[in-house]
Parts: sequence; C-alpha cells; structure tokens
Amino acid sequence: MNLTVIGTGYVGLVSGACFAEMGNTVTCIDVDEKKINNLKKGVIPIYEPGLEAMVSRNIESDTLRFSTNLAKHLDKCDIAFIAVGTPMGDDGSADLQYVLQVAKEIGQNMNHSLIIVDKSTVPVGTADKVKETIQKELDNRNMEIDFHIVSNPEFLKEGDAINDFMKPDRVVVGSNDETSTQKMRNLYSPFFRSSMDRLIIMDVRSAEMTKYVANAMLATKISFMNEVANICELVGADVNKVRIGIGSDSRIGYSFIYPGSGYGGSCFPKDVKALKKTAQEHGYTARLISSVEDVNNDQKFVIAKKVVNRFGEDLKGKTFAIWGLAFKPQTDDMREAPAIYVIKDLVKRGAQIHAYDPKAMDEAKHFYLKGVSNVSYYNSKYETLQGADAMILLTEWKEFRSPDFEELKQQLNQPIIFDGRNQYNDQIMKELGFEYFQIGKNKF
Repeated sequence: MNLTVIGTGYVGLVSGACFAEMGNTVTCIDVDEKKINNLKKGVIPIYEPGLEAMVSRNIESDTLRFSTNLAKHLDKCDIAFIAVGTPMGDDGSADLQYVLQVAKEIGQNMNHSLIIVDKSTVPVGTADKVKETIQKELDNRNMEIDFHIVSNPEFLKEGDAINDFMKPDRVVVGSNDETSTQKMRNLYSPFFRSSMDRLIIMDVRSAEMTKYVANAMLATKISFMNEVANICELVGADVNKVRIGIGSDSRIGYSFIYPGSGYGGSCFPKDVKALKKTAQEHGYTARLISSVEDVNNDQKFVIAKKVVNRFGEDLKGKTFAIWGLAFKPQTDDMREAPAIYVIKDLVKRGAQIHAYDPKAMDEAKHFYLKGVSNVSYYNSKYETLQGADAMILLTEWKEFRSPDFEELKQQLNQPIIFDGRNQYNDQIMKELGFEYFQIGKNKF
C-alpha cells in the first residue's frame, strides 16, 4: 500500500519504518525541514534500538521517504496516519491543536477517497472532531469526497518499540466502516502470519478509550506496588519478598509490580491526567486514577528523602553520584524522569551532583536539567564516584547491574548506595560492607 505518516516523532517514525519494512511504500511528513533533511540522510532524532538501521535500510530500498509536502503525497495515498504530538495542556487535557491542524490540511488537499487513521494518543471523541474538521474544508472547496476516520492507537514500549510493532501482542482498530476495517486488516495481516486473533476490531470511541485505559492500568500497578513498598518500610516487611509472593498468583503476575522511584516518560503521566480530565468533563470524579497520580508524584521524592534522612537537611559540601537519568533503560527519554526530581531536590539543599547515563546526558544538559547548578556530567559510571559521598541508582541500565563493588568502595568517600530500583541484593551488599538503602525495606 501507499501510506502517508504525518509526524516524525517517536510514534510516527517507528510506525513508518516498520510499515516500510513489510514492503509498503511509506512517506513520512513533518513541518520541520531540518529534521526531514536529517532523516533523509539516516540521522535519527531519537534513540531507539534497531530504528536507525531499519530507517537506513528502507531509505536505500526506496520504501521509506521523507518530505515536508503533505499535499503532494496525499495524491496517491491509500491510508494517511496522523501521528503528531498531543502534549498535555495546562488543565491536564490532551492538546489537540496539532491533530486538528493536520486534519485541516488533509481537508484542504485531499482529492480522492481516503482512510485517515488517528495514530496519536487522543481522547474519546477526537475522531468526530477530525471528521468535522476535514468535512468543513471539503465543503469550503465544494468537494464531495468519501473518507473515513479510523482509530489505531499505538502500544509501543520505548526501548523495545521495533519488536512491539513487528510482533505485536495486539493491534486495536476502531472503525465504523466495513471497507476501512478490511483495508486495515490487509495492512496488518503480514504482522500476524500465524493468527489474526490479535487484531482486535471495535468501534472508534472504544478504541480511543482503550489506549488511555491500558496505560492507566499499568500506571495503577506501579503506584499500587510503590504504596505497598512504603507501607512495608513502616511495618518491617520486605517488599521484594512480598512482590514474589503476590506475583506468583497468575491473576496478578510479575509485570509492573517492581517497586521504584515512580513512573515517568511520555505516556503514563500524560495519559493518566488526560483520562482523569475526560472523566471530569463528563461529571465523574476518577478517584482511583487521581490517587495513582498522587502516589507517583510523591514517589519521585522517596530517594531524596532517604538521602536527607541519612545526611541531614543541609547538604552543602556533600556530593552524590547519580547512575541513570532516563526514565527507563534503552531510551534517552527524560520526560517526567524521577532523576529530574531527585537531582533538583538535592541541589536545592546545596548538594553537588556527578551524573552519568549511557544515552540521556545530552537531553539532561540541553533541556531537562539545563540551568540547574552544581551538576557535572561524566563519561562513565565509575568517574562519577570520585569524591562522592554516596551513589544513587535511578535507572536500571544493564551496565549498572553487576558493577565492580570494590571499585565503588575505593572511589566513594563512604560505601553508601541508595538504590531507587532495588537492583542489588541487600544481604550481599551488607556482606560487602555497604550501607545500602532500598525502596520498600527499612533497616530494622
């Protein structure tokens, strides 16, 4: 098929590359001319394992193209995907200005029957707004063109997005038109060679809702386990053992019940807020979802509080080595990352920070921690330790899993570790002579 993907952010670029990999001819559109020129050269604006090679491979085979000219590439397009950003508004709702601007441009330029797919994460009812916007532009042109709006939310995990797209556990398609539904079946059938059971067809509004509910459910599991961890510390229980005890129940499972420093990233914080706001707009108070958000906001400061309890409120003259800045491993994304909150809280108290992350340091320097004083960046995890009073682990990158603990003891002023991901075994740490602080286990 000939596909047009509008937006070359995380979702648009991954989707476009994966559709091209399956033999479709894909043109990715963006208004950012510099970004498009870089993409034509194979320069990827984000870090995602496997994406750079896939983009380069499909540029070379001419199945993946990049352009700033939407009008030109709608001419022969079978399906147009809207994959622009829906940033969080001041009131917590999803900002649809970019989605509706694209819809307007489609209405101004389309000249044949077209399927328009909402790939962006959008609240319930957005498809209706997109349809109205396109129809208004067609009316202004006195054009009668048949078109249909489909919802096809993405469920990509940053750091494993290529695998998620190429081997999806499910694809949700919201469509109220049988012809559009069949075309979407045909598009996705190469991704389900063994069985089409994982292609789930539903109405448009249910598909829009499914995306938000999926992320809110996962966020709920995280906040629930973090709240349990905080209770465990108070009563003298070990949350690591509690996690194993409850995860062995097949109804609960082990996914997303690891205690830590809170969730971040582009999806969970934004989508939880948006779902809460949607409920509010319809006269319903989403109490559980509100609590999920409240617990997470507090959890981001738990490690900083442990540092203060150990070293005191005044941290002047103290230096802390931070291992990990990204909100999760295998990405350079720092949106709502716990490291931002921990570092700013410690710096506010006078601390010096030595920071290292395998991929996210440029994001920290130039955006998320830009202008934050007392933060120095290092080229390796061990360099951060020199002259530091403790190490704080905030992202579970693989290279942090089995460090040279003797090297840590030699470099640190004191053998103290604050583990925001419960990555190490507390008994082993004790035997090695470390003062070791975890989430969800107090020192009794």
